[in-house]
Amino acid sequence: MKQEKKRIYLRAALALAALLVVLLALDNLSFVPSMLLTVLRKGAIYALVAVSMNLLNGFTGLFSLGQAGFMLLGAYTYAILTIPAASQKSIYQRYANGGIGFSIPELLSKPLGGFGLLLGVVFCLILAGFIAALFAFLIGLPVLKLKSDYLAIATLGFAEIIRAAVVYEGFGPLTNGSNLLYGFTSFASFNLSLGGTTLHLETVMPFLFSGICIAIILLLINSTYGRAFKAIRDDEIAAEAMGINLASHKRMSFIISSFFAGISGAMLAMYQASVQATTFKSSMTYEILLIVVIGGIGSVSGSIIASFLFIASSEWLLRFLDNETWIGGFRVPLLRSGFRMVVFSIIIMAVVLFFRKGIMGDRELFQKSPHPLQKLPKRRRVPNE
Repeated sequence: MKQEKKRIYLRAALALAALLVVLLALDNLSFVPSMLLTVLRKGAIYALVAVSMNLLNGFTGLFSLGQAGFMLLGAYTYAILTIPAASQKSIYQRYANGGIGFSIPELLSKPLGGFGLLLGVVFCLILAGFIAALFAFLIGLPVLKLKSDYLAIATLGFAEIIRAAVVYEGFGPLTNGSNLLYGFTSFASFNLSLGGTTLHLETVMPFLFSGICIAIILLLINSTYGRAFKAIRDDEIAAEAMGINLASHKRMSFIISSFFAGISGAMLAMYQASVQATTFKSSMTYEILLIVVIGGIGSVSGSIIASFLFIASSEWLLRFLDNETWIGGFRVPLLRSGFRMVVFSIIIMAVVLFFRKGIMGDRELFQKSPHPLQKLPKRRRVPNE
């Protein structure tokens, strides 16, 4: 069994390395469509937040709708910590002495160069996750006593409270109120200058960060804690009878899910190169929930596949439906601004109707299905009297 796990991890590492090489080539070829790179970058970020939500909703059975709020906390934490000190005065121009007065990547990049920049960004991403996890711990104390729809409504309400608190003028010297935060370290900051040419890494870095985080979530799911989460999802009474502490494990799942949601929010800030609270509305949580349902509740592979399909459909493949089209003197009916979302909604309805358990259900992409005869219970042989 251990040898089999080692082979699986080795194959996964080799696959990730090969994927990064392909992405590096796509990032630096001039003929690659820019929208394809957009889908890849944003899809990698949404894959992480979808997997983190699936950990809570699909593997633990807790229906939470607070993901956008935790992403907001991660995004603002990362932006505040990485804005260069020289730019803070102009960015926080509405607030005297706004900003924290330093930038962590800037402090580390001076003595360590490019490695210091990477180290500083990784530290800020982890800190963004910790801030989201801290709020999840505080919110979870009263909220996790609720179940089903009540838990969903409560977490959705807390997400809206967090968004309103960020734009509160009293926190303006730190969050810049309702104004944009910009100028912080983004994925473009990792581009390398080699002999007059630029090696672009804007697509490689989100895949690298998301891949590491998803790998950690997979290790957690396949551990004893992950089996405890699944037991709680299947039957809370039976899980408690087996000695599983329901409150502790639910809180743990909620905090870990929020931690990775905070990291994905920070990565979204890096992708957009700006942060504003209006981006993290409740509709973002519904989009993430939709990705989880389409991919399959309880399937990490399904969440990843559905993330790229969702971003590709909404951002690229169906964009032509929003443009008026004329063939000679004939105007094609229905094609106008907003028709894209109508077609997209119909596609989603079809997927939900014909794939009740999502694209992958509760299966994984490389999961070995047992032989049909292995599913049958072994018969006990009764000796002849």
